[in-house]
Amino acid sequence: MFNGLKNKWKVGGFQLLLILCTFALGGSLCGYAGRKVLSLFPLEKGVLWFVIYIILITLLWPLCVLLISIPFGQFAFFKNYLQRIWKRMTGKKNP
Repeated sequence: MFNGLKNKWKVGGFQLLLILCTFALGGSLCGYAGRKVLSLFPLEKGVLWFVIYIILITLLWPLCVLLISIPFGQFAFFKNYLQRIWKRMTGKKNP
């Protein structure tokens, strides 16, 4: 599995470790920040809270991952990764 990721992303073993750590810490930061933002509003944990939470973390995740990627030295990788995701979501083709 890890060899497949190394080949797909064209990275070495240590860079793969840094990328996986960035994904993990960025996702954790995103969840934490999403809960903190929602705690500012008087909402009970119900269906509406979870819908807003999912929308919020979907919007926060790219920012959190980019922020965490800076100290790990993986900003360029994640900038390109997020650009590829955006192109797939919007249906734009690479030139």
